[in-house]
Amino acid sequence: MHYYYYHYDSTAIIIMVISMIISGYAHFKVKHALKKYSRIPCSRNITGTQAADIVLRHNCVTGVAITSSGGSFTDHFDPKSNTISLSQEVCDKNSITAVSVAAHEAGHATQYATDYSPLNFRSTLVPVCNFASMASAPLILLGFIIPSFSFAIDLGIILFSLVVLFQLVTLPVEFNASKRALKTLQQTHILSDNELKGAKKVLTAAALTYVAAAFIALLQLLRLLLLTRNRRD
Repeated sequence: MHYYYYHYDSTAIIIMVISMIISGYAHFKVKHALKKYSRIPCSRNITGTQAADIVLRHNCVTGVAITSSGGSFTDHFDPKSNTISLSQEVCDKNSITAVSVAAHEAGHATQYATDYSPLNFRSTLVPVCNFASMASAPLILLGFIIPSFSFAIDLGIILFSLVVLFQLVTLPVEFNASKRALKTLQQTHILSDNELKGAKKVLTAAALTYVAAAFIALLQLLRLLLLTRNRRD
């Protein structure tokens, strides 16, 4: 087994540091925005649940259930059950954050109702991505430990590439849901012009976490490709 498997991997350290900085910055931005605008009630005193319902009705979307869920900002739309789940910070709160987050999830429901192709593609990738994320690391590790199993490295990288693809496909889905949300919030006058500025900051900060995840995944893929090249050299 060659020495370079154990040597100081400066590339890995650099990528790890960059990833930590990007992830930390994204986490700070979204936490700051959510906290700041959670303290500011919207002038029309509309709750997250009411906002989601208005967005759905304005876009002629029917048959979507809106429920409350546990956890902190665990809000999501489930296309399988056609359900919007809102966390306690959003469901019954009338803050700009609550309205923005709820409208964003209603934006996802609108995507599903209008057969938005990137969302459909991402949904198709979910089971493949779940398997790929679990199997890629063990395969790559096996290939590095046992030279005769070097093919496992290539297979692991292919699987991890699917994870990266999922992260990239997620970006237009999230951006579009926020765009739909902000447009409807404006058209229905749920938020005033000043409140819309706050909503945009909340949704932009939230979107930053997806951008960070995609960029970090790309960096990890680059590192794997470099390690594989060095091993073969």
